[in-house]
Amino acid sequence: MTSPYAFTHALCRAPARSAVKGIRADGGPDPDFYGLVAEHEAYVATLRDLGLAVDVLEPLGDFPDALFTEDVALTFAGGAILLRPGAPSRAGEVAHIRDALASRLAPLLEMTGPGHADGGDILRLADRIIIGLSARTDRAGAEELAYKLGTLGYRSDIAETPPGVLHFKTGCGLIDEGTILAVPALAGCPQFDGLEVVTTPPGEEPAANILRIRDTVLVGDRWPATHALLAARGIALRPLPTDQIAHIDAGLSCMSLRW
Repeated sequence: MTSPYAFTHALCRAPARSAVKGIRADGGPDPDFYGLVAEHEAYVATLRDLGLAVDVLEPLGDFPDALFTEDVALTFAGGAILLRPGAPSRAGEVAHIRDALASRLAPLLEMTGPGHADGGDILRLADRIIIGLSARTDRAGAEELAYKLGTLGYRSDIAETPPGVLHFKTGCGLIDEGTILAVPALAGCPQFDGLEVVTTPPGEEPAANILRIRDTVLVGDRWPATHALLAARGIALRPLPTDQIAHIDAGLSCMSLRW
């Protein structure tokens, strides 16, 4: 496998006004739409500044969560897989990204079900891919996805996502090819054997959804202890605002498909 973060391209989708009604597990207030747009624009600008060619698709008003393109597909330089999101309200998003991916990546495979898998549960490592089981990714979906990955030449493992963690990558992210940042509940994940696991500082568990892009780690801007922890390891950081997307249970990895 190639480096899991040597990206050259990304595909995003602009937030629709309906995004303020996006799914959230525990209720809470709606995000501010203009704040949400500002966070998304800062994210896209950062990807471009780091050297990626970024295409931004038009908003989808009928699908409030469609700005989180990562959940509906899995992309590689040598192909892509259309997923089956676990939230029923998101199932229709797949049809709206099919053509965009088909014009950019081949082969384009597609999950057929009956299982489900969200991209937020899929962590790409240097030598394999971890598929986390969660409320959005079930065993049948994980097994079908593992088979599809195998046809593209990728090895995969299936892991358990701890209760209370929405997506597997809500609780972990790749610092470098040998190091994972994880919330304490995921630190003992057996699928992390052979890797160094660094736990999030107390009170900064939401910082775990970092995103490595080339030589830089994107991290939420509200987590100073995590910034210090990563900086002490010599990591280049780009803190980004995530206040509004956090209202709809999302983080940095959610807002793009990368290859």
